[in-house]
Amino acid sequence: MPRLVRTPARITAAGNKPKLIDEYVGRVHTGDARVSVARMRSPEGWVEPAQAPEFEEHTFVISGLLRVEHWGPAGEPRVLDVRAGELVSVAAGERVRYSTPEPGGAEYVAICLPAFSPDLVHRDD
Repeated sequence: MPRLVRTPARITAAGNKPKLIDEYVGRVHTGDARVSVARMRSPEGWVEPAQAPEFEEHTFVISGLLRVEHWGPAGEPRVLDVRAGELVSVAAGERVRYSTPEPGGAEYVAICLPAFSPDLVHRDD
C-alpha cells in the first residue's frame, strides 16, 4: 500500500555553518536502514569535513552549486562542480568533501544506499 510522508524529520548537520537536512525516508524518520532520501539546503560558504562513508550516495542538485572534492589514485586533490539539474554519484568508501561556495548556497536531494547513519559516514576530525 502506498505510504504518504507528509513531513520530514530535521537532522543536525555537520559543517562550519547551519545546513538544513530534512529526511523523508531513512533510519531517523521511518526506521528504514535500506535507503535514505533527504532534502538539503546549504548556505553560501558551507563546508563539511571530508568523509569516507560506507554507503553510496546519489545527489541531485535542484538549485545552486554543490562542490565535491575528492582524491585521485595518487592522493591528488580533484574538484567536481555539480550544478542545478545535474546528479553526482559517489561510491561507498570513496573519500569526499562537500561544500556550497557560491552565493545563494544550494538545494539538493541526497539518496543513500544503505541509509545514512552517523556511524557509517566516517568524517575527518
